Amino acid sequence: MGLSVIGAGFGRTGTKSLKTALEMLGFAPCHHMAEVGANPNQLPYWQAAAAGEPVDWDAVFAGYRAACDWPSCNFWRELAAHWPKAKVILTVRPEEKWWKSFCDTIKITMDVRDYLPDPHRRGVATMAHKLISERTFHAPLHDKQAALAAYRRRISEVKAEIPPERLLVFDAAEGWAPLCRFFGVPAPEAPYPHSNSSEDFWKVDRARPR
Repeated sequence: MGLSVIGAGFGRTGTKSLKTALEMLGFAPCHHMAEVGANPNQLPYWQAAAAGEPVDWDAVFAGYRAACDWPSCNFWRELAAHWPKAKVILTVRPEEKWWKSFCDTIKITMDVRDYLPDPHRRGVATMAHKLISERTFHAPLHDKQAALAAYRRRISEVKAEIPPERLLVFDAAEGWAPLCRFFGVPAPEAPYPHSNSSEDFWKVDRARPR
C-alpha cells in the first residue's frame, strides 16, 4: 500500500488532530507516536532509526496510509523520497504556543523516562528523547532557544525542499478547508477534530509526576 500522506511537522502542532482528520478523509490508519506506544513491535524499528541505522520503511509502515507526529516526522526527507507520489503536510502553530505545549507534555514524559515502571513505555520515551534532544534540537530539552531554532529550521527546510504542489503548510486552527482543497475532496459534515490538548495528553499518558 505505502504512504499517501507524510506529516513533517513536530509533535504538539496539532498532529493528533491531523491523524484523526486524515483517517476521516480515508487515509486510515495514520501512524503517530500513539501507534508506537500501543504496538511493542513498532519500537525496534524506531530505536534503530533513532540510532541512525538503516530502516525498512515498507516494513515500518506496512498497512498504514499516512504518518504524522514524532517519530516519523523526523524522517520526512527519507519518506518523501521513498514514496515520491505522497503528499506532505507541514503542521505549524505559533512557536511560543508550541514550546509551552511541548514543555507541558512530551518534555515531562522524557524527563522521567528512567523512572517509568513499564519497560515498553520506558523504551518509547528513551527513543523519543534520543530522536528529539540529540537528533533534532541538538541540545538538552530545556534549551528553549535551541528548540525554537530547530522548529524554525524544520519549517524552512521543508518549504525549501518539497515542491509547492506537493506541500501543504497547515495550522489546525484553519479547519477542514485547506486540507480538503489540498486533497480535492469535500469537507466532512463533522467539525474538524481538535484533540490531544495538554489535558487530554495526560488522560492517556499517566507518566506525569505528582
